[in-house]
Amino acid sequence: MSFLQSLRWFGPDDPVTLDYIRQAGATGVVTALHHLRNGEVWSTDEIKTRKDLIEKKGLEWVVVESVPVHEDIKTRTGNFSEYIDNYKQTIRNLGLEGIKIICYNFMPLLDWTRTDLDYVLPDGAKALRFSKIALASFDIFILKRHQSQDEYTDTDIKRAQEYYDKLDSGDLKTLTENILAGLPGSEESWSLEEFREKLLIYNGYTDTTFRNNLLEFLREIIPVAEESDIKMAIHPDDPPFPIFGLPRMIGTQNQISDLLTGVKSPSNGITFCTGSLGVRSDNDLIRMVREFSPDIHFVHLRNIRREDNDTFIESDHLEGDVPMYEVVKELIVEMHRRKSEGSDDSIPMRPDHGHRMIADGDMKVNPGYSGAGRMKGLAELRGLVAGIEKSLSG
Repeated sequence: MSFLQSLRWFGPDDPVTLDYIRQAGATGVVTALHHLRNGEVWSTDEIKTRKDLIEKKGLEWVVVESVPVHEDIKTRTGNFSEYIDNYKQTIRNLGLEGIKIICYNFMPLLDWTRTDLDYVLPDGAKALRFSKIALASFDIFILKRHQSQDEYTDTDIKRAQEYYDKLDSGDLKTLTENILAGLPGSEESWSLEEFREKLLIYNGYTDTTFRNNLLEFLREIIPVAEESDIKMAIHPDDPPFPIFGLPRMIGTQNQISDLLTGVKSPSNGITFCTGSLGVRSDNDLIRMVREFSPDIHFVHLRNIRREDNDTFIESDHLEGDVPMYEVVKELIVEMHRRKSEGSDDSIPMRPDHGHRMIADGDMKVNPGYSGAGRMKGLAELRGLVAGIEKSLSG
């Protein structure tokens, strides 16, 4: 038993089509109903329509990524009870259509965040990059968030000022859009003023308060997931450290352990994203796989190279600071263990993100979701998996 190989698809308007995904060698599709508003119930008709499109191409819808968690649920304010009821019904409807895994996140306001979407590599390909200094420059001098300077060192502030002073009007616009416009899958975007106002909602929220809100949400939805034969797989925070003074809940081994022990259930698990978790040098990914392997329902394989603390670039899938060989080997060992215990559930895997390459031409792809870059990543990972499996078989 091995990984169920998949690629993410953003729906009928995605320039990386289902035909492309099939030709890349994937058999599974990871997608969501991005055209529906956050908090809205996903009807069985909408789910079936999407599922039929995928199956007509000989592919399988293996993971929903994501069913967004409404901000009212995260803060437990406003209409949070109604939105939780809607979430439960969406889980039920997905279960009726045979969908088994839901990937989601619990990051406040912003989903995954990058400061550079077109960082040019030495070979000319373009990658995603996160710079703490660029973020600090935006936070202090563009957003002008109250008390922002209290959260950076004097050295960081000096470097952020120097960075800001070199930006022209176009650079300022690009940096703002990169952070606030909403990256693929984030579902929401904000103007500068809207973001300032939304941040005020989180004034006074401690990590403890936010963790409790997450656990309360899970205590309500996990029983429904169990009844629907669905596994919930939370995605780590990306990046896995605080930004804009917002709380972060899923970025370290202890935080994941708290989540899994706080609501114990086979339906309460994680998406093991090597890129997000690998950003932190204090995360031992091999140890984390070993500890959490029974609760890993979905895997994102992505590599990063740390430039310094809190600054990283997305590298080739087999090159970077993530020990990809060792992590993949541990995951394959876990699947062999499951098979020995009578389970036939392969873990769905997708290469997470990819460089924009010459072969992508003028295709207007979502940042991180080029066709050629991800196909290259999938091919590299497929080769790695085949080699590991052969070595394990003797």
